[in-house]
Amino acid sequence: MTDVIVELEKVNKYFGQNHVIKDFDLRIIEGEFLTLLGPSGCGKTTILRMIAGLEDATSGTIKIQDERVEDKEAYERDVNTVFQSYALFPHMTTYENIAYGLNVKKIPKQEIKERVREMLEMVQLMGYEGRKPDMMSGGQKQRVAIARALINKPKVLLLDEPLGALDLKLRKQMQIELKRLQKKLNITFVYVTHDQEEALTMSDRIAVMQEGVVEQLGTPDEIYKYPGTKFVAGFIGESNIFEGEIISAKNGILKVAGSSGEKMTLLGSGFDEGEPIQVCVRPEAAAYSKEPKDGFSLKGTVRNIIFVGSQYRTLILLENGQEVKINRGRKDRDIKEGDVVYIYWEDEDGFGIRKKGQETQK
Repeated sequence: MTDVIVELEKVNKYFGQNHVIKDFDLRIIEGEFLTLLGPSGCGKTTILRMIAGLEDATSGTIKIQDERVEDKEAYERDVNTVFQSYALFPHMTTYENIAYGLNVKKIPKQEIKERVREMLEMVQLMGYEGRKPDMMSGGQKQRVAIARALINKPKVLLLDEPLGALDLKLRKQMQIELKRLQKKLNITFVYVTHDQEEALTMSDRIAVMQEGVVEQLGTPDEIYKYPGTKFVAGFIGESNIFEGEIISAKNGILKVAGSSGEKMTLLGSGFDEGEPIQVCVRPEAAAYSKEPKDGFSLKGTVRNIIFVGSQYRTLILLENGQEVKINRGRKDRDIKEGDVVYIYWEDEDGFGIRKKGQETQK
């Protein structure tokens, strides 16, 4: 049986009259890397702070290792937090910053020395023991902050956008290091970010949040391939979304008429004929042709072909005014701006979302 290390049940949080967290339920598995992902203001940092004891829940239950902690102070909970701002003591050396928590607990000096050395090796900062924060780069300071949090051997490490202040190259390096550390230590990481690529790269599971609730919870693969709502489809990566109505639902094949009569086909089950649907397809899964394909009549004009480093992005304007994005690894020399093309995809590459936002059907 999988062990649940953190559980939130019917958690609500009000700031004045503002209801920011709404009947929030979440079960975090011991040893997993779980990311709370969403736009600014969705409540993800508030959830993290309530687990840490830095913010009180208005109502609901928060458990850590099956023990209720709503009334416990932050220092009484077996969790540590890493912040984007590092929060290092500027007058202390790297060694002193990392050892601070152990000194407060009056751990013997020899044990402190051994544990600090272990942490320095783990975060690859041997030789930096005597440096103060103003003598270090952003990435080095963040490693010190992580080491200081990990040295106390918390059951859960909470990370509030810890890489947000770093440049792109360093952020990507730190993503790999954090994931390596988490796997090596087998500590539960709860990570907050608004960066979709970061979440997909690092997480075992992702909780996509909007307006104080979880829109979808799943593995990165599930979240990306089978987004459960239009919001998730648009927030995780890019999606082309077509409004339509099901005209046939037989043998696992859905035939859909778009809002202007365009024909589309996709795999799907659990839908009924006549039901409204949103058809989604990722830009890398869509294709175009100079001739119509069976089951499709999405006709448009090539508006732009843009080189974006690793791929060519083709923007196609449909007759109904909708713009469709198609990404390809290399430029199609037979297609140029102004050409009329027909958009299609393999049946299994389209996915349907109910208009009311229920789970994706595929």
